[in-house]
Amino acid sequence: MSRVCAITGKGPLSGNKRSHSMHATRRKWNVNLQTVKVMVDGKPKKIRVSARALKTLKAKKAI
Repeated sequence: MSRVCAITGKGPLSGNKRSHSMHATRRKWNVNLQTVKVMVDGKPKKIRVSARALKTLKAKKAI
């Protein structure tokens, strides 16, 4: 299962982890995905949504 938001399409970001001596090693920032039940065409369906998208959906009363 991929780490991508079903609504916004947000995926993991990559960059450098920096030690005290500024030595760079690669690391990844994953998306905060939550599994949510949503009504799609009148049927409940589980989708993986980022926490930011979930907050927006709740504010717009979509969930």
